[in-house]
Amino acid sequence: MEGVHVDVLRKLVDGERALRTWLWISLVCNMGIIVTGAVVRLTGSGLGCPTWPRCTEDSYVPHPSYGIHGVIEFGNRLLTFVLIAAAIGAFVAAWRNRGARSKLWWINLGIGLGIPFQAVIGGFTVWSNLNPFVVALHLLLSVALIVLCVWALRVGYRTEPEPVAPGLRWLVHATFWAAMLSIWVGTIVTGSGPHAGDAKSPRTGFDIEFVARLHGLSAWLVVALSVASLVVLLRSGHRRAARAARLLVITVVLQGAIGYLQYFLGVPVGIVILHMVGLTLLTAAAAWLLVSTTRRTHADQSGADDRTSVHAS
Repeated sequence: MEGVHVDVLRKLVDGERALRTWLWISLVCNMGIIVTGAVVRLTGSGLGCPTWPRCTEDSYVPHPSYGIHGVIEFGNRLLTFVLIAAAIGAFVAAWRNRGARSKLWWINLGIGLGIPFQAVIGGFTVWSNLNPFVVALHLLLSVALIVLCVWALRVGYRTEPEPVAPGLRWLVHATFWAAMLSIWVGTIVTGSGPHAGDAKSPRTGFDIEFVARLHGLSAWLVVALSVASLVVLLRSGHRRAARAARLLVITVVLQGAIGYLQYFLGVPVGIVILHMVGLTLLTAAAAWLLVSTTRRTHADQSGADDRTSVHAS
């Protein structure tokens, strides 16, 4: 019987299919926790459990008197264990199937270590009475974990990044970091807006109109750089990387449309949740473009020149 259990466990983590499944699960879970965290904030349940790591001074589970807010906040805390399970599965699968991909093991180790650190920052958000800057840090770490998960997928699928000219690689980097900048400015907008997570929680004190316009400008910068990356990649013949750029263009345009919609409608809860879903997709698309390219070396250029000579002859 013990041997049967061992065989079942091995099937869960051995082989390319199992590895890639765990990598996808890890990515989806880290994207999902951002959306569920938004639900906690938008329902005013941020202090449904008023302390951490316990939910109350005497218990790890919410008291019935805390009502639905306690249930929502406690449920979101439980999802941390789902993330940990996904990270462990991906880590073990990466170890069992590492072969020449030892880098994948280290990437998943980083993801696994980031999750408990994320939980600790979550504790600080509660202790700070949902200080908007701490809440923003909580979100940004999840964004970083999504980037790592996308990188892990690229390595897990054995997809080599396309070597591109240094100037084009710089453009890709600028596009990625512009997307990250836009997300950061978006956290300032959130921290200045009406959805604090609790009626008594502080706001940034910034003028919401001003920071919203800054966020809009940052989003247009991402659109411009994404389109530029797509055009240059297509003209340079980097078709695979161009597909990643095309995906980013589509994602950022849709996210921008949702952003303007929520602004003009007065940030209704349903549209804000949709915007948070878009944030996770935008992060993944920007990360995919980043990991789909690498800076071309002299060896890469020599190989390309040799192939061109062979075709010409």
